[in-house]
Amino acid sequence: MGIGRGASKSFVLGVLCATVSAAVWFGSAVAQQSSAQSKSPATTYVADPGGDQTASLPKQLTPDSLQLPVDSGINGLKLEIRKLRTTARLLQVVAHPDDEDGGMLTLEARGHGVETELFTLTRGEGGQNRLGSGLFDELGQLRTLELMASDHQYGVTPRFSHAADFGFSKTPEESFQKWGGRDNILADLVREIRIFRPDVLVARFSGTPLDGHGHHQASALLTKEAFRAAGDPKRFPEQLKQGLQPWQPKKLYVGAFGPNYTQDVADYSVEIDKSVEDPLLGMDYQHFALNGLRHQLSQGAGMWNLPPGRKYTSKYRLVDQTTEPPAIGTKEKDFFDRIDTSLAGLFERLSPSDQGRIPDFRTRLQKVESKIEDASRAADSDRESATIALLEARDIVRDLQASLANVNAASSAAVKPDLVLKQQQLERAAALAAGIDIDAQYIDGSTVDTAGLVTPGEKIKVTMKVTHDPKVQVRIAHFQLSAPSNWPVGRLVPSDAADTVEYDVKIPHGAEYTRPYYHRNDPNKESVYTIDDPKLAGLPATPTPFYAKLVYEVGRQSGEVMVPVVTKYNNSGVATQRAVAVAPTASVLIEPRTRILPAAQREPMEVHVRVRTDIAKLTDGVLRVRAPNGWKVEPERQPVNLDGKGSEHTFKFYLFRLDPAQTSAEIRAVLEFNGDALSQGFSVVTREDLRTAYYYQPAIEQLNVVDVKVPESLAVGYIMGAGDDIPAVLRDAGVDVKIISPEELATGDLKRYSTIVLGIRAYDVRDDVRKNNPRLLEYVDGGGTLIVQYNADIQQFNEGKFAPYPTTLSRDRVTMEEAPVTILEPNDEIFDTPNEIAPADFSGWVQERGLYFMKDWDPRYTALLETHDTGEPEMKGGLLKTTYGKGTYIYCGYAFFRQLPSGVPGAVRLFVNLLTAPAMASPASRQFVITPKGKKKK
Repeated sequence: MGIGRGASKSFVLGVLCATVSAAVWFGSAVAQQSSAQSKSPATTYVADPGGDQTASLPKQLTPDSLQLPVDSGINGLKLEIRKLRTTARLLQVVAHPDDEDGGMLTLEARGHGVETELFTLTRGEGGQNRLGSGLFDELGQLRTLELMASDHQYGVTPRFSHAADFGFSKTPEESFQKWGGRDNILADLVREIRIFRPDVLVARFSGTPLDGHGHHQASALLTKEAFRAAGDPKRFPEQLKQGLQPWQPKKLYVGAFGPNYTQDVADYSVEIDKSVEDPLLGMDYQHFALNGLRHQLSQGAGMWNLPPGRKYTSKYRLVDQTTEPPAIGTKEKDFFDRIDTSLAGLFERLSPSDQGRIPDFRTRLQKVESKIEDASRAADSDRESATIALLEARDIVRDLQASLANVNAASSAAVKPDLVLKQQQLERAAALAAGIDIDAQYIDGSTVDTAGLVTPGEKIKVTMKVTHDPKVQVRIAHFQLSAPSNWPVGRLVPSDAADTVEYDVKIPHGAEYTRPYYHRNDPNKESVYTIDDPKLAGLPATPTPFYAKLVYEVGRQSGEVMVPVVTKYNNSGVATQRAVAVAPTASVLIEPRTRILPAAQREPMEVHVRVRTDIAKLTDGVLRVRAPNGWKVEPERQPVNLDGKGSEHTFKFYLFRLDPAQTSAEIRAVLEFNGDALSQGFSVVTREDLRTAYYYQPAIEQLNVVDVKVPESLAVGYIMGAGDDIPAVLRDAGVDVKIISPEELATGDLKRYSTIVLGIRAYDVRDDVRKNNPRLLEYVDGGGTLIVQYNADIQQFNEGKFAPYPTTLSRDRVTMEEAPVTILEPNDEIFDTPNEIAPADFSGWVQERGLYFMKDWDPRYTALLETHDTGEPEMKGGLLKTTYGKGTYIYCGYAFFRQLPSGVPGAVRLFVNLLTAPAMASPASRQFVITPKGKKKK
């Protein structure tokens, strides 16, 4: 590729934020379809009460192969040759998973061969989860995997900062403050720019209030500042001491064009057309990228579609550059206009004096280009000649790297990274041309929970088998199993000439676990991650420690291939593979992580400790639960004997509160086994269309004592929506809660419940809830109480007219969890029956006050509370109550789905009061008791 390129255009694919629905963000381009009630996706992490979104995923996107079909064989070779023809590099910066402009990224990475990275500030851990109740860092793990799958489809490399998504932010200033200051995250971006060395930097957003979310604004503001800071040796000089060099990108673009923006549509520099069909992809870039975006099921993307036959474009504005500016009034054809992206152009990066020291440098680069074209011409008809040409080009590139020893450090730093990348690309292209495939497998026959897990002290066998294109004369020269230096590896089948070998591997005691390299001790309070291994900073996940390497020969040339060692297993009927990971011998978890204990409860509370063994047999283990002073645990210890890898058992202990003055306790579980004290556990985060991560937690349960009173006759039915943990907390409080099944909702007797609660986003994700809404209103009309929690699809809610009287749902929200709350109707029984609600009950809330408040409502509703963020108008639509027939209807946008699982006492007390609304009909029915084992009170 020479200076500049032909026209290329795009449409913004990844755009959903916590407050902007897909339909609005995409305009009318993406129609989110309703999900049918069906089986949940196979996963150890999520439940799917709203339907099976994985059904829409093309099966070739499942990770039963390390490559997509388009990336293998002759097709994959041709895509790799596109990369070999250019030195162009592009980095896009976004705030959250699904913000990315997937169409543009696909066009650049796959269509033009540009080496492309996506830098995402957060992992989306502060958002809502459409698939289940997992939130915070567990959700962040899932969304990281989803974005990795999307990026794999786009053909780009994912990178992250150490910022966490702490929930919706209305200003970038709040975001920077929560993230420990602007420079704290700017340093991450500058570091990545200095490592990756992009020619073009692209902010997805504009850095203005038009972006909406404060994280979106912050991502663009940081990108603008990083453009110059990365090239300034005075900025973040500690990075230079670590071996990095300043790097000045050549052009900076920002996005600011779409249905949410109001700028003059002519105020853009480049328009990227994403409707062009790519013969190697078999479709246009827009739809190819959408297939990748659909992996982001926790965002609801599995059912998004694009109307056919339309033209999709993205527009970006050039806001800074070090190149010659375009002529006034002209539009650019491409991001790389006026940038020499040819391989031979690397010569110009050498200083004039160094160009004289290596006078044939350009000539040899041109010879590499010629070899690449030779391989391209031979690809279809003579794969062996193509392989040899690519390996010959690789040798030239390797020699060019060696010649840089004769130039100064600045010249070497300007050229060497591109030569190293070209060497890697040529190795991959040669292996594709030869049709080489390595199957490096550890066979353990485990379940989805334990497949691929190895433990310290374990001895395993690894089999490596090689196949290649029969038309290419390939000789196996050498096998190698790459592992950490202290892992003993022995070959069982010694012949290098065979196409299959076996290795014996001993996992040493003290081997590091394959766990995230970052953590937060308290996601409710910490908005940045602590980086435990700085060497891995920026990576999406901790890589496997275990690789297989092959050295092969074609003609007189040799090549190398390296792949991770995997295990293969069946995941809900899908052939899946997973990279080998090191895990503890046993996982120990107290579930749930946070609980409440009613202050009046005299009976001991059950503590459940789940132990799963990751070895074949765990015997003579001892499990203890430890509590602080003022508490007592019985029994003191329990024996643990588990037979079979993956087997597990939940052990029951009893916790007594000896001191009534105790208001909280931290309970810890420890498993003593084989000289180790194991006090942590992990859950396997995966899905059949994703890779696998391991979410580690300490074996700790935080217990909060709550002074909560519950009516004796209260019977609550709960209709699950997208998934939340409210029912479990209510049971701890002493509430009789039953989950209403779809069958019961459709045909059952709902009158047996005094109150029915709709879980979060129930109308969003469940067809049957929308269909049976008349039954719910009939239930209210007959005297029941219905509590409807927030829904995010405001258009569907408003058009569905699900409420008994007219309302207008909005995206209004209060993000400050400490925002003052005013009780508008202090005489309403909701604030004194059965629990007296005081200002202190609104203290200690987490992440936010509420979301998706009503904007307008019929006068028959009564607004009960008011709250608002600083500097904003009052918001009274978060808690509305009305009488309908003989019953009570309540709309609640307050974030109880976050507060109750976090054990916030005031939120528990207030929610119980909402549940008791039917008990307010007459004085006689307002009799209640303190449960359990409490005294009756009127």
